[in-house]
Amino acid sequence: MDDITSVKPHSAQDEITALARQHGVSYQPTDLDALGNAMTRLAGDDVELDEIELLLLALQRAGHLSAKNANHLHVAYMRQRRP
Repeated sequence: MDDITSVKPHSAQDEITALARQHGVSYQPTDLDALGNAMTRLAGDDVELDEIELLLLALQRAGHLSAKNANHLHVAYMRQRRP
């Protein structure tokens, strides 16, 4: 499992895509994803993960990132996207 200890906010997207490429990981939706999306839509919430966030989810599901490291990268990525 990759250990992510520090991520510069401007490198989070590059780090996520590099990890996915290194491990040959891509996002594949599951039945639970479809259920979650339907429940979110029915609740009136507008939540949609972008391509990078889906890669991050796939990396965690594949066991290449712990929940802690995935959260750390996600926070860094979200900070990077902030206008």
